[in-house]
Amino acid sequence: MFSEWKRRRAARRVEPGDGRALTPYRWWQPLTRALMHLDLDTAGEPERWSVDLRFWGDSDTAVRAHLFRDGRHTARSKLPAEFPVPGGVIEVNASDFGLRRCHYVTGSGDERPLSPEPRSAEGWRAHLQRRHPVASRVLGAVSVAVLLVSLVLGVPQLVQQVTEIPPVAERLGTFESPVHLPGWTNAALVVAGILASVERALRLRYHWLLDGGVSGTED
Repeated sequence: MFSEWKRRRAARRVEPGDGRALTPYRWWQPLTRALMHLDLDTAGEPERWSVDLRFWGDSDTAVRAHLFRDGRHTARSKLPAEFPVPGGVIEVNASDFGLRRCHYVTGSGDERPLSPEPRSAEGWRAHLQRRHPVASRVLGAVSVAVLLVSLVLGVPQLVQQVTEIPPVAERLGTFESPVHLPGWTNAALVVAGILASVERALRLRYHWLLDGGVSGTED
């Protein structure tokens, strides 16, 4: 029932498109724009559905996913978005570090991620995975390790800082962190954690504890 409620809510966010042409992907946009594609065969006719998302928002600063059919704008929606397409829906969501989800989900529940634009950051990461699978797996493992280390070392220090706030200390007492790192080390951990979460976002990977802990559904 909760899933159906979310589906109806997402459907209400979908607005009709204006028919404009899809803007070509530019070389300077990897950190600000994601462009994903889905090729479907509808009644024997090939169609390309594209999802265009600007991470810094549209002209009104709202972050929206835009759906294009064969290069023409057909719909837009605030996130999380769910666009009806032949045979299912395209689900789109983002995190603080990039795409969190951009999947085609069929009526039977099967799902697959959309293919990234080759010139995009997601496309570069997918190219690395195809050409150098071992290096790709190592990089993915390093990202998880960095986030785990950041979580284990950072959370106790954060809890101590919170419990040192006078109203919290009066009610709950204070917590003494077993970990005490110099400022530059904590800053390095934050930067490394952000880079690790960005790397995972390029592969449409997100975990509420790992990636949410830096910026604070499943992998």
